[in-house]
Amino acid sequence: MPQPLIQIVDLCKSFSGQKVLNGANLSIYRGEITTIIGKSGGGKSVLLKHIIGLLEPDSGQVLFDGMPISDMNKAQKKAWRSKISYVFQNAALFDSLTVFDNIAMPLVETRRVSKKEVAAAVEKRLVQLDIQAIGGKYPSQISGGMQKRVSLARALITEPEVVLFDEPTTGLDPIRKSAVLSMVSSYQRRLGFTGVMVSHEIPDIFFISQRVAMLDKGKVVFEGPPEDLQRSDNPVIIEFLQGLEQPRDSLTGLGTQQQLSRSYEAETDRSARTAQAFCLVVFSLDNLEEITEQSSHIMAQTLMADFAVELGRHLRVFDSCARYGFSRMIAVMPHTGMDEAKKLIELISRSLQRRNIVPIAPYPDFCLMVSAGFAQARADEAIEAVLERAANDKKSIYTFKVC
Repeated sequence: MPQPLIQIVDLCKSFSGQKVLNGANLSIYRGEITTIIGKSGGGKSVLLKHIIGLLEPDSGQVLFDGMPISDMNKAQKKAWRSKISYVFQNAALFDSLTVFDNIAMPLVETRRVSKKEVAAAVEKRLVQLDIQAIGGKYPSQISGGMQKRVSLARALITEPEVVLFDEPTTGLDPIRKSAVLSMVSSYQRRLGFTGVMVSHEIPDIFFISQRVAMLDKGKVVFEGPPEDLQRSDNPVIIEFLQGLEQPRDSLTGLGTQQQLSRSYEAETDRSARTAQAFCLVVFSLDNLEEITEQSSHIMAQTLMADFAVELGRHLRVFDSCARYGFSRMIAVMPHTGMDEAKKLIELISRSLQRRNIVPIAPYPDFCLMVSAGFAQARADEAIEAVLERAANDKKSIYTFKVC
């Protein structure tokens, strides 16, 4: 295992005698998104503020690249802080400054660069985040979603090694919430920064995070990949996840991942007892990234939501379907063999192609490219193994367009 870029060791912090962090330990690795989850008021934002140095611990340490921050001299601390940017929960833009000047501020205040270099850097970020049309506007003149983009552009202007996100989707509707998370994931992959996010958006954060850490009573009770968290038998984790579970996925109106997992387990058990076949189908929107690049993250997530609504209308009453990432939906189809699954997919594709689910094309000659891979599940086979077969068996992949 590589050395963590950021390491939190036995961190303790109290306010007015109330212990918020009580020996928290966490490792954050270079080039990954790590999301910190937990109950409200459980110390997530406090932990984030220790990483950037806005707070100092009562005891314990924060290490950056193996060096305790408390041991750094003045020059080293300045260099460390220059590598980290912070995206605030409420965007924290300056109302008296234009979008352009808000984004430029970190460069103007911390770097000795010419006006020409500042302008070039700002223009680059405006284009990257598709907000070049609003550079001359003020925060009060743009939407909350646009303000989030401006806040991210400002955080990225200094080309930081680490970006901290404190509840970046607070107050947004499901489509804009999903668009912001998609945007964070997209730019993290493109620019390679290390992301640390505080969020309560489950399951959405599972789609973009390589690692998840859960805080409970001031301690990190879980640290690892999101799929391991979802499979955990820790009662504290189970209770927390169940407490957040909604009857429907907020973006798509389909079921939730937890419901899909329970349906899969029930069908696996039934198949083992009765030898009754059932299939998994993976519906993928293959050009969602292209839509994002040529239009916007909001347009891509809107199409995802609209497609899911139409898909849900064409599934059978006893099928279970849920979003499984930013561009995929998974359906569990009971009492269904491979031939029947193929016929159902063909029926669904014909029905979808007759529906007008793209009222406004995001760019000329647009078509939504969809692939549906399917596989018959075997008794005692993990869902991930079935999904891999469904997604990779070229003989069992059906493709179609929705224009």
